[in-house]
This record gives sequence, structure tokens and C-alpha cells, in this order.
Amino acid sequence: MRAVVTRVKEARVEIEGKVTGSIGQGFLVLLGVGSGDTPAEAAKLADKLCGLRVFEDENGKMNRNLEAVGGAFLIVSQFTLYADVKSRRPGFTGAARPDAAIPLYEQVMDLCRERGFRVEHGEFGADMQVFSQNDGPVTILLDTDTM
Repeated sequence: MRAVVTRVKEARVEIEGKVTGSIGQGFLVLLGVGSGDTPAEAAKLADKLCGLRVFEDENGKMNRNLEAVGGAFLIVSQFTLYADVKSRRPGFTGAARPDAAIPLYEQVMDLCRERGFRVEHGEFGADMQVFSQNDGPVTILLDTDTM
């Protein structure tokens, strides 16, 4: 699984002009599921997301996690994170098919909720407009193959 995690002051996702998910301080997570991913990768990624310490403490060091700041998640499916760009037109054969990807996407969100976090989201496969006010900016790339 791959994720682009952005620390935000606020973020929202809209579908056909209607807000379907919105958060204040927290993480905007663009989440891609690869064709070989399993529930083990989903658990690994959720654990990393919930513990990621990228919020500043009183000394200006990135020592605080999402729980410490009372933040939330906005998780948006993003199959294009598995784009093959060897040519000018990307291919997406590395991305999992929806029947495999949706349960893993939902598992990540459920695991974050089980840890007590509020999780907002988009709609898998929908044409979404994502808005964010990045904080820092702080953006982290996560890939379960290298974690």
C-alpha cells in the first residue's frame, strides 16, 4: 500500500459539489492499494498512520502524533499512486482492482477508528475534488514495501 500523508489545518472532499468528508487539524491521506496487498499491509499502514509523529511539541520538534493534538483523518482512495509512468500516458496495472482494494481501504479506516480517531473519507472510485490547507507544509510518503 502507498500513502501520501499531508499534515493539514483543514481538508475536505467534495463529490458533485457536495461535501462528503471534512476535518480540521489532522492528516489528509491519499491511499493507494497495490495488486499484491493484503490485510497485513493494511494493518501495518494503519499502525504507522496512527503513530506518525509530525506535529510540533513545545520545543518546535516533531514529537507529537495525531492523538496528542486531537486531530482527525480524511482518507481518500487514490489508485493513481500506482501509476507506471515509463511512457507519457500512465498505466495502472499495479493498482489493485476495486474488489480487492475496497476492503483494504475500508480496513485501514476501520483500524484508525478502532484506535479512537475520527475518520472522514471520500467515495471509492468517484470523481472527487479534494481541498486542503497544508500545515508546514509537511508531506510524508509511506509505502508498506519499504516500511
